[in-house]
Amino acid sequence: MDEVLILRAEANWRIGWGHMMRCLALAQAYCDTGNRALFAIDSGVPDLEARLREERMEIATLRAPAGSADDAEHVADLAHRNGAKWVVVDGYQFGSAYQETVKRSDLNLLVLDDFGHADYYFADIILNQNIYAKGDLYRNREPHTKLLLGTRYVLLRKEFLSFQGWERRIPDVAENVMVTLGGGDYKQVVLKVISGLKGMLRKRLQVVVVLSEKDSNYDEVSRAAESVDFRIELKRNVRKMSDLMAWADVAISGAGSTCWELAFMGLPSLVVALADNQRRVAESLVAEGAVESLGWYEDFADEDISQILSGLLKDRQKREDMRRIGRKLVDGHGAGRVARLLQEKELRLRPAREDDRQVLFEWANDADVRAASFSTDLITWEQHLEWFRSKMSDQDYLILIAIDSHGEPIGQIRFERQGEEAQISVSVKKTFRGKGYG
Repeated sequence: MDEVLILRAEANWRIGWGHMMRCLALAQAYCDTGNRALFAIDSGVPDLEARLREERMEIATLRAPAGSADDAEHVADLAHRNGAKWVVVDGYQFGSAYQETVKRSDLNLLVLDDFGHADYYFADIILNQNIYAKGDLYRNREPHTKLLLGTRYVLLRKEFLSFQGWERRIPDVAENVMVTLGGGDYKQVVLKVISGLKGMLRKRLQVVVVLSEKDSNYDEVSRAAESVDFRIELKRNVRKMSDLMAWADVAISGAGSTCWELAFMGLPSLVVALADNQRRVAESLVAEGAVESLGWYEDFADEDISQILSGLLKDRQKREDMRRIGRKLVDGHGAGRVARLLQEKELRLRPAREDDRQVLFEWANDADVRAASFSTDLITWEQHLEWFRSKMSDQDYLILIAIDSHGEPIGQIRFERQGEEAQISVSVKKTFRGKGYG
């Protein structure tokens, strides 16, 4: 029977869509295993509802103020009516009282967080995907609360995962620039960036500026774009940011969750902090050498943009370093890791023992395993027993059995030490393949 995941996040053109988009990434990963995801969203955001329906997500509309007691009770009731075990919340309105209400309703709770905004955490799991995430942020939490911290748990939507293994070409001189600053340009930062770009004496420069559908100053931005000597194209309501990031050589971006998408895509970036919670993201990424920063959105001058961007466009080695560091920070498997955890698909490893002989024999003679082995011949029981006894007593050989949360063996990994190195062999039981256990 499929399971239902309830997701509660706030998004609009003022605060942006970052919280909702990372929830969507988790929902996609959860649904990929044959389950369902249901979003509890505020009324009056038709664009958001349309986006979720495009993704074939289920939707329930809430009318209580986000983060209120009524909101928490409605979400808990929604979870029970749909037989859900887990509720996911993402947003700074969902504080201690909200979490306690959900937990008192006998539900499991995952909180997506960025800086330890709540006074106390009642959640079963706290996920902070930022590079600076540390346990000290969550000292005030329940004893059982599990922490998922760092870029290992970055939540990326499917559109980005299609670029897994893709290699970016780094040109000697960069010419394609993408500008993306989140939701509506209510801080007028896009206009400030375009003003700074006017100082770029680069006729071949191509710039794409991503704007929201509800951008209140679109006409003003359009007039500013027409006043420069190179091409600036305005794009609204972009659905596949991954394709645009693949096209670009450099990005100018807000220092929010988009930074992790840029890192995964290996796109050299110049970031600007648009909100207080983005300052640490920018500072951390600069310290890693993954981006350059313009600092706080109110503080940088037009000439800062033209000067820093001009240097980055010309410096191939710096862009190559940014590409390499970004890809190392974000491997793209975060959403899958979290989805498996919510479905109690955690693994533990234990050393092989005598009663594992039979299951190892069956796995070894699986048709796919034999086809991928050095020898494709079937193994007899006598051959297997002789091999098993010799390896169990060999100090340079280690066999570990992978066990799921229900105690069922689902695969094995073997290490054969050869001097300072080891040869590794891995296999997964047939019925568990294709689920990310490898």
